[in-house]
Amino acid sequence: MEDKKKILIVAAAFHPVISPRSFRAFELSKELSRRGHDVRVVTRHRDYDYQTLDRDWGIKVEMMSRSRLPAFDSHRNRAFNLISRIINRVLVLLIEYPNIELVFKVNRVLKKKSDYDLLITIAVPYPVHWGAALARKGSHRIARTWVADCGDPYFNTLDSFKRLFYFRFVDKWYSKKPDYITIPHEGAREGYHPAVRQKIRIIPQGFNFSLDETSDPGPVNEVPTFAYAGGFIPGSRDPGPLFQYLSGLDMPFRFLLFTKHTHMIEKYIPALEGKLEVSDYIPREQLMELLPTMDFLINLDNNAAVFSPSKLIDYAITGRPILNINKNFTGNELLAFLNEDYSDRMIIKDISRYQISNVATSFLELDVGK
Repeated sequence: MEDKKKILIVAAAFHPVISPRSFRAFELSKELSRRGHDVRVVTRHRDYDYQTLDRDWGIKVEMMSRSRLPAFDSHRNRAFNLISRIINRVLVLLIEYPNIELVFKVNRVLKKKSDYDLLITIAVPYPVHWGAALARKGSHRIARTWVADCGDPYFNTLDSFKRLFYFRFVDKWYSKKPDYITIPHEGAREGYHPAVRQKIRIIPQGFNFSLDETSDPGPVNEVPTFAYAGGFIPGSRDPGPLFQYLSGLDMPFRFLLFTKHTHMIEKYIPALEGKLEVSDYIPREQLMELLPTMDFLINLDNNAAVFSPSKLIDYAITGRPILNINKNFTGNELLAFLNEDYSDRMIIKDISRYQISNVATSFLELDVGK
């Protein structure tokens, strides 16, 4: 049995939020607690009864104070909606609004924490790391080991708008503080400043799963049925070529789409009536019951080596063929899949390294006092 450790996890996104970073924090905290460690999670304030997690999983959750920064919500009126989006974009670029508030909230909480064996802060958003860096000083270490877990590099985003130059000073300042910086795959290392690459460790996204070892080829629906779950990003994870091809395709199919970014495909929806079913994100448990019933799954490639969508892990767990659509998409690849030719399916290698037990072990091994 492992020596019992005191572990503090700070994550803005946490259960029941549906996002890759929320899944990261929740699955990791469950596994660490299952192993007998004393796990406390600090997260945003939300209307949720976190006492259930203590009863069910032994995870103690502490919420930060409520946000005081107003959100610029969308409006039904198209003109006001556009103005709101512009204001949001400008404030994000200038001062990381509204997430900049997390710097002060995290700092305030962590100044009162001490004597932990392991501190794990999870970004995005990066102000979570910045708040921890502000709280961690020579006389107040918070924990013996601090691991800053990063999904994507801060200065290598898929966003069409680049970070403003002065955030480089913040990024350089904060990155000196953690003992380790963890990233999900090797390709992301190039997105970090050379001065901190020596403290980078690779720990992929992790989930609790068991693989079906049968040779069952899987579902064959009455009409070809496939799904995509995730967001769209102009210029990188762009749905345009796929939807343009599907709009002109004269054959039956059923496409299940789970996304919040419907504005990028609105013009294609009328042409796909009866074939396209659009839904908001659903809880992972529900999604993982639905995806195995698909004939195949769609991945929109980020077209950048430093990014790898975590949804590919869930896709691989289902065992369904994956069609990876990149910038060279012609439509012939999709047509082959629609005709049950999966010879060009995307292969996710060494799936066992995404097992949460292995991921948790990797984090525990970073503790300098193990």
